[in-house]
Amino acid sequence: MRGRTALSTALAGALLAATAACGANPPEAEGILGGGKSAQGVKEADLRQTVDHALHDALPAKNKASGKLVSVNNGSFPPYEIAGSDGRSLSGASADLATALSQLLGVKIEHVTVDGLPSELTGIKAGRYDFALGPIGDFPEREGDNVFVDWVREFVVFAVPKGNPKHIGSIADTCGLKISVMAGGSAEDVVKKQSGTCVQQGRPAVQVQSYKDQPTATLAVRSHRADAFFSSQAPLGYFVKQSGDDLQLAGTGKANGFGDLYQGAVVAKDSPLKDVLLRALRKLVENGTYKKVMTEWGLTANMLDAPGVNLAPREG
Repeated sequence: MRGRTALSTALAGALLAATAACGANPPEAEGILGGGKSAQGVKEADLRQTVDHALHDALPAKNKASGKLVSVNNGSFPPYEIAGSDGRSLSGASADLATALSQLLGVKIEHVTVDGLPSELTGIKAGRYDFALGPIGDFPEREGDNVFVDWVREFVVFAVPKGNPKHIGSIADTCGLKISVMAGGSAEDVVKKQSGTCVQQGRPAVQVQSYKDQPTATLAVRSHRADAFFSSQAPLGYFVKQSGDDLQLAGTGKANGFGDLYQGAVVAKDSPLKDVLLRALRKLVENGTYKKVMTEWGLTANMLDAPGVNLAPREG
């Protein structure tokens, strides 16, 4: 597997400048993502569901008429979302859950991959997409135009070169370092805030490098263009496994600028899909499908006892 061999600096540099027009992972990044194909996944028989006619009837009229829901993703949030280079195929825990949800709701779930989180949220608000299964980070400031149906809990850590040469133990250790993040994500906001704190303390600012997807942000570290990648622990753990001996996690078990962090599906404000998804996900929890999927993809530490709406903690 190409993901288990060190990429040359020249190749990595070319990848960091590349973008995929359809929003899929760049072809060179497929090594990190297991060749763009699912190396695992729940067996189809274990995802099989009986149509819940009450849930089907609760769907918006346009979706019942078309027989489909359009779910948007950015294709680079493994092990939840792993998009193939064709921009259409999708594997991962979210894809497995979508298969089960599709059968439960009695409609096809069509996956569309776009470039980055801002495009996802803008497209949902504009009605181009019905929802994003995600999981996407739930924060109060994002709930103005969106409703979150949260189904995982996450933690934010660092992926660093093997041996952790910059000795990063927490977000407080990033002053003067080059830190890659996902553009438009919550980690970007946190590390920029930390940069301001560094300056106030008379220390060098954090050099923030923002990328549109996880593979390019990871390759920035592997090619020594960045000292660390700051992101969710679940995908970083996946990347570390795929990278062989190149990377390791750092800053685990620390708050790193975050409180309790919930992630989930996103629908537009006042969308009837909120209640449909909440009830459907609860059913998948109750019948054991959710646990099968999360266990298969190594995500048991991220499981919730039950999904909920807008679980992001409020200050005060």
